Amino acid sequence: MQLYMVDFINQYMACSAICQNPGESVNPATSRHVFVVLMAMTVALGPLALDTYLPAFPAMADFLQVDSHSISLTLSVYIFVLSLGQLVGGPLSDRLGRAPVMLGGLLLFALASFAIWQVGDLPSLIALRAVQAFGGGCAMVCVPALVRDVVHGLAAAKLFSMIGLVMFIAPAIAPSIGSLLLMVSGWDSIFLFLGVYALLLVALSKLSIFRGTLTRPPASELSVLRRYALVLSTRPAMRFIALQAMSFSVMMLFITHSSFIYQEYFAVGPETFALLFAANVLMVVVMNLCNRLLLNYIRPQQILRMAVSIQAVGLVALLLIMWLTPSLWLFVPALMLAIGAMGATTPNNQACCMEYFSENSGTAAALMGAMQFSVAGVLSAVSALLPQQVMAIILAMAGCSAVCLVLVWAPFGHDKTSAAC
Repeated sequence: MQLYMVDFINQYMACSAICQNPGESVNPATSRHVFVVLMAMTVALGPLALDTYLPAFPAMADFLQVDSHSISLTLSVYIFVLSLGQLVGGPLSDRLGRAPVMLGGLLLFALASFAIWQVGDLPSLIALRAVQAFGGGCAMVCVPALVRDVVHGLAAAKLFSMIGLVMFIAPAIAPSIGSLLLMVSGWDSIFLFLGVYALLLVALSKLSIFRGTLTRPPASELSVLRRYALVLSTRPAMRFIALQAMSFSVMMLFITHSSFIYQEYFAVGPETFALLFAANVLMVVVMNLCNRLLLNYIRPQQILRMAVSIQAVGLVALLLIMWLTPSLWLFVPALMLAIGAMGATTPNNQACCMEYFSENSGTAAALMGAMQFSVAGVLSAVSALLPQQVMAIILAMAGCSAVCLVLVWAPFGHDKTSAAC
């Protein structure tokens, strides 16, 4: 643990500035640790908006005089529009600059959150959640683009790893935050909290990383469609975008069916379920810490291959366990291995993908984010049609993992861009 702490401090405080030649979109006086914290807080906006209000579903249903299933529609709407916000926000950030798109998205998110705080009917709630998601998508998509603006290669992988740590922790703590707010002030205080959080991000970002950058002229006058055409024509990068979608689908399939697997099939209680679910988050954090340590010695591309392979090994173990001896205490560590691998897969995959886009990085980040959420969302929805059997769920997860193996182990080639990763 001391070794991890030393490595974290060394990376966190390694230099007083982002890099020797920061991108135009970032104030060069911004220190590395301020940049990392603000980027992580922005990325956390997504899971906070998705998971913080989950404990409030019954209270919201009672207040709006609808059933809980109707409230769950706001989740589906949020995920769909979040992808749309990224698809629009990414190209806009390439054309107008990161600052106006990210700050504008945060302001839109905050205004929608404050409106939900005072909402009185279900249709208004659904509409405002869509507005909130659009703003959140515009803000979140700027994060990987900003990272690519200031660093690349190994440095980008380390930065993505540090930011990703918060991305994985946020879903674990979000329901607890929501439960506390629900208990103290009622369900509407959750959206007040989200609005204040977004406004705080606007103020901190404007005072630090975006200080004096709002008037930066656009890099070019390319249309949105032309930008997407250029990104899609970068064939070597497409494997990383596909890999992001399929590896994220592995985790989403588990999250979708986790209650059935643990509480119905293995018959554990709610408290035990919460502990077992949290064990997967803990393993993701451990893998993330190991990834940051390994990046001092191994290239991101090599770690990516290792992480995808580890996930496959965990899923094969799960299939064997369910076939031979369905024991909870064998199942849990194998699942932790499969899900935990995401802690090393995501940051290295993002770094390798973004390496191809010194220009149009916002558009590339938009495509990656939208593909991740949309593909995983569709596969999770389709998986509801599968027989309610753990083996069928694990087979679906293994199928996604097999695609990841093919994508990551096929020859990368020897172009200059891939060599940097």
